[in-house]
This record gives sequence, C-alpha cells and structure tokens, in this order.
Amino acid sequence: MALSQWGRGMGSERIGVGLIGVGRHGLRYARHIVHDLPAVSLQAVCRQHPEQGFDLSGALPVKIYGKAELLIADPTVDAVIVVTPPICALEICRLAVEARKPLLIEKPLATTVADARAMVSMAREAAVPLMTAQTLRFDHTIQRMTELKSHIGRSERIHLISRIEKKTTAPDHADGYGRRGALLEIGVHMLDLVRFVTGEEVDEVRCTMDVRPDTSPETAASIRLVTSGGTICQIEIARVSTERVGRADWWGSQGRLEVDWRTCRVSCHDGTGTHEFEVPPSQTVLAAVTAFLQAVRDGAPMPVTGEDGCRAVEIAEACYRSAQFGGAPVTLPISA
Repeated sequence: MALSQWGRGMGSERIGVGLIGVGRHGLRYARHIVHDLPAVSLQAVCRQHPEQGFDLSGALPVKIYGKAELLIADPTVDAVIVVTPPICALEICRLAVEARKPLLIEKPLATTVADARAMVSMAREAAVPLMTAQTLRFDHTIQRMTELKSHIGRSERIHLISRIEKKTTAPDHADGYGRRGALLEIGVHMLDLVRFVTGEEVDEVRCTMDVRPDTSPETAASIRLVTSGGTICQIEIARVSTERVGRADWWGSQGRLEVDWRTCRVSCHDGTGTHEFEVPPSQTVLAAVTAFLQAVRDGAPMPVTGEDGCRAVEIAEACYRSAQFGGAPVTLPISA
C-alpha cells in the first residue's frame, strides 16, 4: 500500500490512536493527544500492568490492554505510538507492520543497529509508514539554527553539550536499554542533530566513556565525529546532579552560530555583525506527534524517517565499539 492510500483512507475522520507505554514520558504523549489534538482520538492504551487503569484528566474512557498485539489488533486503532523501553521496539514494530498500521516510535529506535535495521527493512518492504520521534529536531532553536546556517558559510566545526539531571529509575531500567546508558538514552539526540543540521553523514567516530561504577551503564561520554563533508563534531554528554544544559556552537568558514535550547536563545555572528534571537519555548513532543499524524492523514513521507532513527542508533553503536578500545576510530557504516 502506498503512503497516499493511508491518506485517502483517513478522509476527514478523526484518527484513532493507540498508545503503547504510559509511563512518565508516555503520559506526555497522552496529554497532548487528549488535550491538544482535536482531530485525533485516543482509542486505547497498553501498559505492563493494565489493572492499574488509566486516569488522565479530560480523557474519555479508553480501552486498556496488557499486550501490544491486542492494542494493535483493535479495529478502532488507525495509528500506533510507541513510548516503551527500546528493547521492546522490534517486536512491536513487527506486529504493527503485519497489521499495516503506521507507527511512531520514541527515540532511540532500538538498542542495537541490527534491530534498527530489521525494523526499517520490514517497514519498507511492507510500505508501512515508520517515524522515529527524534523530538529535538522540532525545537524552535534548532529549526532557527538550520534557517541561519547559510550565514556561516561552509560547515567546519560543531560543539554540542547535553547534560541532563540524574533521575531515580526502576532497578530494571537499564535492561530496557540493553544495559546501555546516557549515550543511548539522551546522547542519541546529539548524534541525530549532527546529521539533521549539517545534512552530512557521519564517516568516523571516536568515543570514550566514564562508567561509574564499572558494572553500570555509562553516565557520561565524550565523542568526536567526522562527517562526509569534513565537519568535525565534539559532543559531551552527561547525567549530572545540577540543572540541564543544552547548547550548540557551530563554526563555519564565514561565521558562527550559538544556540541554547534551554534558554531559547540563538546568536548569529557573520560578516554583518552579531544578531541575537529569542525564540518561543517549544513543545517538541506535541510537534512530533502532530507532524506524524499529519503525514499519516496526507499520505505523505514521514518527517523523521525510520532510516533517520536507524542512523542515530548506528552512530551510537560505533561509539560503543570505539569506547571498548579506548577511543579508537570506528568508520561507518558498521557491520551489525
């Protein structure tokens, strides 16, 4: 079935959404679906313990399932949104593809490049729309940065910093990420951002990690990427006890861009001087869901593809391999 056939099938009817995963982050998706998207109807949710119910202010009664296959088989569900630990994504993707239902999967797309490639392949072969929720792409500061990149000439260097506060997690939290830590959980945003803003693929990776204690997933990573266009990217990722930091510095042959998505500020330094921009706060989850459902309705290509999500996982995989050998260079593409 071609993408356009989904659009024709939707018509002007409300899109019925099934949400798999209603934990802390999944509830963010649920709130937006219920309160901010009048053309969408939350039909069903799936959670590990369905006996806990689903209580969301303003939400109409929804069906509650304990198994993903039951939600996906529900005839009132037109599209599936997945906000589960990524270890579950491959099987959920297979079920949705077999049912021929478009799906949006929260980043990272998978825990390994083998799983990510399998997901992309099965969706492509069945012509089922698959989108990766790389939500940082929808931040207003990032979008402004891409609009201004012509002001700085040829891309030369990028420095990205992402620090996010430590959080209390369930004992099995790391299992859901394949025993991988900060790089796969939060750093995958930065890995995707390099491709998104430069339009260049990553050719080489060097990475070191700070694992404390040694038996736990990494809490910090320092990464050096080189793109196909020659851009050198330095990325610092860490979980910290203080407040969040999200910042990008981008140098080109004719200028520089400074971006802070925590304070919603963008600075452009070029041949005409320095220009400061303050952009409105972003609701990136809402923007991603809106873009996904609009593409489903229109029968249009996904704005962030499964291939995009796969590439981010592949770069992460290369980082882990590099770190195993003390920061040795790893070239892409890699073998699964």
